[in-house]
Amino acid sequence: MMNEKLTYKDSGVDIDAGNESVKLIKENVRATYREEVLGDLGGFGGLFALKKYDEPILVSGTDGVGTKLKIAFMLDKHDTIGQDAVAMCVNDILVQGAEPLFFLDYLAVGKLEPKKVAEIVKGVANACKESGCALIGGETAEMSGFYQNGEYDIAGFAVGVVEKKKLITAEKVHEGDFLIGLPSSGLHSNGFSLVRKIIFEIQNMNGSEYIDEIEKNIAEEILAPTRLYPKICLPLIKNFDLHGMVHITGGGFYENIPRALPENFGAEIDGDSWQIPKIFKLIQRWGNVDWKEMFRTFNCGIGMILIVGENEIDSVCNHLNEKNEKFYKIGRVVKSAHEVKIKGGVFGD
Repeated sequence: MMNEKLTYKDSGVDIDAGNESVKLIKENVRATYREEVLGDLGGFGGLFALKKYDEPILVSGTDGVGTKLKIAFMLDKHDTIGQDAVAMCVNDILVQGAEPLFFLDYLAVGKLEPKKVAEIVKGVANACKESGCALIGGETAEMSGFYQNGEYDIAGFAVGVVEKKKLITAEKVHEGDFLIGLPSSGLHSNGFSLVRKIIFEIQNMNGSEYIDEIEKNIAEEILAPTRLYPKICLPLIKNFDLHGMVHITGGGFYENIPRALPENFGAEIDGDSWQIPKIFKLIQRWGNVDWKEMFRTFNCGIGMILIVGENEIDSVCNHLNEKNEKFYKIGRVVKSAHEVKIKGGVFGD
């Protein structure tokens, strides 16, 4: 018979460490609050007062970071992963014209390390602040025996709002509309199972190798955080009648562009209209990956696409130029099969 009384901590869950984590993240979380946020961190639910809309449509999205986390574990670098979690959610809801309002995160760890949790959540909070949305709640779960020590998973959930008259749907798209590509910041958070196989198995790297072609350590390059697009795109949504937007996420060009097009419409992409970043060319070469597979898996340098009518294309381009934002006219909407065709560039057509 046992004489000692067991505690939750004896089973691997440290409540005191959880409380310490909350203390460390409070300041960063509060820095994201908008005027619509009610209450404070620590309640059972986050409160947000919806204001100043005539016909509000709520748009929600949820996503995770995926196996890119393995790179963060390898480098023991956790300050950018939070941005990935936020970006994958807010970029998705943005394409329907929604302004991100608030965000919640879910972080599950094997062993709760308050400073590491604070580093991850600081990345979430900074990305929320840049995107203009409030971090109003979340969950940090210590799951001893489920995740190995030092490993974790993170996912997020975003809610945004758009006036009904500004909602972006495929119904607005017309034949002849232009596709404007906004650059990505790198690989973003898709295709990492293939990336890891090529770099760490086929090329037998350990992540520390300096690659002359990209002028940096390979692990640092592939860990670059996903770009946040709200700051550049929300003024465009407000000031112009965008016909569509496409977040180039999992599925690349071939799967995502048709999601923004009506049936019986397709897209023709000019592969010569932008320079594919070197990291994608390295991955293609190192893994001997067919370029069609690359464009079906990765963003290949274009993270967001705007679908713009002929009557506004000059105005939209002028706005982007005034903001010193890089962009490319990468293609047109055509009356055809509901598919994407890429010509020129690496395809050589």
